[in-house]
Amino acid sequence: QVQLVESGGGSVQAGGSLRLSCAASGYTYVYYCAAWFRQAPGKEREGVAALYNGRENTYYANSVKGRFTISRDNAKNTLYLQMDNLKPEDTAMYYCAADYGDCINWWARSYKYWGQGTQVTVSS
Repeated sequence: QVQLVESGGGSVQAGGSLRLSCAASGYTYVYYCAAWFRQAPGKEREGVAALYNGRENTYYANSVKGRFTISRDNAKNTLYLQMDNLKPEDTAMYYCAADYGDCINWWARSYKYWGQGTQVTVSS
């Protein structure tokens, strides 16, 4: 049974940094798309970043490009999201998601597996 468990959320001031982790267990797909999403209260869920391990391609939402970095550690079965220069508008619950296949339309495709989320709060 596949499980994704996020950690690393917290409260920081604007301009600060956080690194989110998503530890995967029971995942056996060779080629997969793994992504981070976020949802703020009263807003729709939005894609933040994605990674396709087949070609090590990475993708980012325009709102986080240049500030966030998605990466993975295969040995630890862990996906990361390094978030720098955080802004109050980055405040949200952050979720990791993963599924077999590439990351075409990663922000809109369906994902079979989701984590439970980790809260990020950025104060001004």
